[in-house]
Amino acid sequence: MVRQLLTDLEEVDEVNKQLDQMGYNIGVRLIDEFLAKSNVSRCVDFKETADVIAKVGFKMFLGITASVTSWDAEGTSFSLVLEDNPLVDFVELPDTCQGLHYCNILSGVLRGALEMVSMKTEVTWVRDMLHGDDAYELRVKLLKQVPEEYPYKDDE
Repeated sequence: MVRQLLTDLEEVDEVNKQLDQMGYNIGVRLIDEFLAKSNVSRCVDFKETADVIAKVGFKMFLGITASVTSWDAEGTSFSLVLEDNPLVDFVELPDTCQGLHYCNILSGVLRGALEMVSMKTEVTWVRDMLHGDDAYELRVKLLKQVPEEYPYKDDE
């Protein structure tokens, strides 16, 4: 899929954007399955949300767990560190694709899923083993907590 995007779009930045958008669309739908099958109750704060993503979400859909690290002082930003990533088995990036975030679909999935549970986030890659780093690291930043709106009022 990534190779086809590179052929069609030619620009690495455009491929990164397209992978993120594809992931976002998946995340918007995947959250329903996650909530239905995981039996996870409503998270009380962003820290609990991070733990659920790392330990339950990644395990359920990728068969791996992630570590939650590097919280900022406000508790609105953290890193997810993956020691293993099944999406990159047998993948090598050519020199012409050094700016490519091969797994950018994951950042889109997180962004889409969190948006469906009222959390507007920004998700970016910090480290990538395909680029020679020692682990995969995603930085998740909470931009705003969107209040839930109900389509009708119970008292009317």
